[in-house]
Amino acid sequence: MENLTYITGNYGKYVSVKEKFENAGITIDYFKCDLDEPDVNDIEFISKEKARQAYEKLGSPVFVADSGFYIEHYPNNPGYPGAFVKRSGVSSNVSELLETMKDVTDRSCYFLDCLTFFDGNEYYQFFGISKGSLSNELRGHENKRAKSNLWYVFVPDNCIKTLAEMTDEERNNRPDNRTSATDEFIKWYKLNYKNAKKLTKKC
Repeated sequence: MENLTYITGNYGKYVSVKEKFENAGITIDYFKCDLDEPDVNDIEFISKEKARQAYEKLGSPVFVADSGFYIEHYPNNPGYPGAFVKRSGVSSNVSELLETMKDVTDRSCYFLDCLTFFDGNEYYQFFGISKGSLSNELRGHENKRAKSNLWYVFVPDNCIKTLAEMTDEERNNRPDNRTSATDEFIKWYKLNYKNAKKLTKKC
């Protein structure tokens, strides 16, 4: 198999997935680069466009991973910020988010991940979801694996700790019934990439 390149400007994202690929016997390279995001609140479209840009830069098989964050009862804007989690400033100013949400009783929210692989011919997309709720305060310690500052306020379903409070073992084995775009991609890539054009997951 050809080496894969993961393109992202967030080193924490790379650290969080590298071990999974290594355990599956897949070598991945890392290229730090910030890619332009279309101004649309559609995580699938954004991820696909960024994969196209990434391939143009390197000319070899690449994948990108994007995450939206959806707060179901955000005041006057249910589902906010969605795919605009970075541009909205929500992830960089979590204290302000908590202030906005202070009077909201139902604090349900979820991460929706989209991983897009592009080999130069076809796009393949994989999805994962993690449901939970917002804590009432920032909790946890600095963690190099953190994909987002939202780790300090996101409590997965069936858990009492934020992602940032958990150990690696607790985070990997948490009982929240989450699905993983990375895990789905790894399984597909190992089993099917040589015959990828025969599959129905292309977009």
